[in-house]
Amino acid sequence: MTTPVRRMPGWAKAVAALVLVLAVLFAGIRLAVLPGIKDLFGTETKDRSGPALLKSIQDMSRYDAASGNFQVVVDLDKDAKFLPDAVRGTRTLYVGAGTVDAYVDLGQLGDKDVSVNGDRTSATLRLPHASLGKPALDPDHSYAVSKQRGLLDRLGDLFSDNPNSEQAVQKVAVRHIGDAARSSGLTARAETNTTSMLQGLLHSLGFEEVRISYRTSSG
Repeated sequence: MTTPVRRMPGWAKAVAALVLVLAVLFAGIRLAVLPGIKDLFGTETKDRSGPALLKSIQDMSRYDAASGNFQVVVDLDKDAKFLPDAVRGTRTLYVGAGTVDAYVDLGQLGDKDVSVNGDRTSATLRLPHASLGKPALDPDHSYAVSKQRGLLDRLGDLFSDNPNSEQAVQKVAVRHIGDAARSSGLTARAETNTTSMLQGLLHSLGFEEVRISYRTSSG
């Protein structure tokens, strides 16, 4: 007995033909047939930002005499009191890189802080001690190594305006960098560099003897 041959319906043939065409199209033959088709569905980034507005101008009188580069590995863990980490909680491992400048504010110099002898061969300066600027995080060299989030936190990211925000861990990194700068001897280096700069400048102006000392900011 001969088994009857089941014929493919017309609509099935049309679907199969369409699938075949799409397979050929996205397999690479489209590059030779239609140049540039690979960019048809690509994304394009456009900068629609407005012009930057000048808010204020501030005259600077400080001499930036030293700059320190710092790196810290932050392990930030946030837990819920009565829920397991798999349900609610986050843990972020973050490498933060940043700089801190040390400067001497020459704008604090008054008449009593500068003395010059009659023949202008000797000068005495009393400067304020060096201070540290605010830590500046370097976004090009700071990155998250790993992120672990509980189920509720992942669901919250879906409805948040800023999912996976790293703001909290960045603040911790900045705080640690600032702490490291305060114990690094950066201000002492800034004072040494400021002394050398002023001595060289005054010697070039004809002063034979230059004495520089440092006072507290209040005195």
